[in-house]
Amino acid sequence: MGRAEARRAQKSTRTAKGKKPKKAGKTGIRRFFTWKKLLAYFVVLVALGAGACVALYLYVDVPKGNSQAKLQSNVFKDADGKIIARSGDVNRQEVTLDKIPDDIEHAVVAAENKNFYTDPGVDVLGTARGVLNTVMGRGKQGGSTITQQYVKNYYLDQRQTVTRKVKELVISLKVQKEKSKDEILEGYLNTSFYGRGAYGIQAASRAYYNKDVDKLSLEEGAYLAALLQAPSQYDWTAATPAGKENAKARWNYVLDKMVEQKWLDKDKRATMQFKEPGKPPAAKGLTGQNGYLIEAAKAEMRKKLAKDGRPESDLDAGGWTITLSVDNKKQKALEKAVKDKLLDDLDPKARAVDKNVQVGAASVDPKTGKVVALYGGTDALQHWTNNATREDYQVASTFKPMIFASALENKSTTQDKVRINAGTLYDSTTERPVTGTSEHFAPENEDGYSHGMIPVQKAMNDSVNSVFAQMAIDVGLPEVKKTAVDMGMNGKVRDFVEKPAMSLGSMGNSPLHMAGVYATLAHHGKKVTPSIIKSASQNGKELSLDNPIGGDAISRNTADGVTTVLRGVVDDGTASVVQSVGRQVAGKTGTSDDNKSAWFTGYTPDLVTAVGLFGEGEGGKQVTLKGTGGNGRVNGGTYPARIWAAYTANALQGSEAEEFDLETNMSTTVPVIPGPPASSSPSAPASHSPSPSPSRPSQSPSASSSRTPSRAPSSAPPSSRPPVPPVTPSGKPSTSQPATGGGGLQPNGSREPIGN
Repeated sequence: MGRAEARRAQKSTRTAKGKKPKKAGKTGIRRFFTWKKLLAYFVVLVALGAGACVALYLYVDVPKGNSQAKLQSNVFKDADGKIIARSGDVNRQEVTLDKIPDDIEHAVVAAENKNFYTDPGVDVLGTARGVLNTVMGRGKQGGSTITQQYVKNYYLDQRQTVTRKVKELVISLKVQKEKSKDEILEGYLNTSFYGRGAYGIQAASRAYYNKDVDKLSLEEGAYLAALLQAPSQYDWTAATPAGKENAKARWNYVLDKMVEQKWLDKDKRATMQFKEPGKPPAAKGLTGQNGYLIEAAKAEMRKKLAKDGRPESDLDAGGWTITLSVDNKKQKALEKAVKDKLLDDLDPKARAVDKNVQVGAASVDPKTGKVVALYGGTDALQHWTNNATREDYQVASTFKPMIFASALENKSTTQDKVRINAGTLYDSTTERPVTGTSEHFAPENEDGYSHGMIPVQKAMNDSVNSVFAQMAIDVGLPEVKKTAVDMGMNGKVRDFVEKPAMSLGSMGNSPLHMAGVYATLAHHGKKVTPSIIKSASQNGKELSLDNPIGGDAISRNTADGVTTVLRGVVDDGTASVVQSVGRQVAGKTGTSDDNKSAWFTGYTPDLVTAVGLFGEGEGGKQVTLKGTGGNGRVNGGTYPARIWAAYTANALQGSEAEEFDLETNMSTTVPVIPGPPASSSPSAPASHSPSPSPSRPSQSPSASSSRTPSRAPSSAPPSSRPPVPPVTPSGKPSTSQPATGGGGLQPNGSREPIGN
């Protein structure tokens, strides 16, 4: 090969080496996902979606409106099928927009849809979010415009379904084209539900302020606008303390949004004060206890409907037949007991305090969970607040059994690691600071009750604050609250906070709630949620009701152990007056701070009843009950226990007396108390005879106030340990040996310590 040929061959080789190889073609599923094809897919999907939307828009017609014309009455019956009353007649009066003041219109728009005047009538993102949440079972969600809400009110219904939400969106788009903003707003204001059975702003104005809408002030109109978010919860007369706070917060929100939208001057806004609405007008046929019974049934129905994802307005839409579980015989017996044992003693003309006495009671069958009798006040037309369901008064010492139940359930020990049971010893010294917490708390026992080391049974019998304050710390405040809520107390009320004062029952709860809690004890730990509804149907379709008897709130061992101790409160404690029933009874008295409330909640094996007395002054202010009926302090062992005993004896008359079927391994053995040599004189037991001026009992020499609470003796020589037999439910040793301590006496001869 010549030089020239060699160079050509070398060049050819270099060219071949530097040349890029050809790309291999894509194979398999990858060939369907090129960028060009993905873009094409997207365009096709958008086109299909748009086509579907157009088809849906053409397919869905605007239906005939005015669904409110279908509203009917609700019928309420007693357990025997007799009609108690009818309610829910349509309360709606249309007004034209020119009759509604501009600032009231603006208040509603500010509250519900501040961009109403400029928006396209729908909120696509909000609706999509609502559809997603409905599919995922998250319940009712906001996000609708005023136009959409008007369509829902006037053309559709309140069901939370995907189909309804999609229809709402399409119809809203069509209505937005067919009607002006003023027409839509007028329709919305005339069809919205404001609570108290009122549909439309004119009916609402009458229901809350007893005036026509054109006479409303802006402050009043802002409250009506706030109601649209949660009508029943924000109704000032019936709202809980938390509900009132939320209502006022919403009222402030409405006015602030008006300022933001330039509809209200900032300086004028600063001068505005919230104006409480008036009491609701009473419906005919709801006099006496009927109004309270029906209101309790309505409240339960609203909760049930909400749980099922249905709006509360479904109840007011009517067509319901609701049969109550109330037993006529027991209802009459409860009303008679209140009259005979309390009302006949009151003389409002002679004693101002007698004007302030309110009584509420709820009676439950613990085996079924059904409410068999309820007392809400003297007359629903005179005192609208239902005393049987109100939650604003302290339950006081009726809370002590929950502390003990939590101790048993959690197998808790004292600060000295001694297991807590009926026989565990605690220091009963009044105003003794509790140990085991950084917060100083030294509760006083009534009449200075201080009897050294006493067993828990005795402490429950005499309702000794210092003992249960320490026990609550020993168990743990979060654990105590959890047990109480598990048993049926409402843990969301004000003042139910995990602080040492909780041990004195500083939280509010209703007689109905407390009846449920004690029914849980009577039903051996199965949670009982009282229900006043026997059956409910709408236009012939039955509503599936929840079973009032639930699963285990606490173990049977715990529940029956607490019942064992609470029998001692009746046999030899602050509730001895109810022994007159002549049946086995367990229960607990309670008297709140400054005697603003007094309670007795007790039960036989077949009937649980909570009775509460509440001091209510002008404007709903809580005031003392001292001096009621011309007496001194009103304790749980006085009027409440007397009412309970008279009612229970009458209600159960003619039925066989059942006995408690208790199964518990709770120990009642009292630990040995280190004391003086046998030759020393023991302290004399306190006298139980009435005394007009009780002296402060002296502390037993067998225990020092400086002793660590509940200390189990381990180092004292055997010769200094007197034998202590097991404690009985009465809190006394089973022999004739005197008990460690006795209760102080009230001026009327009863033995009830403070807060008890």
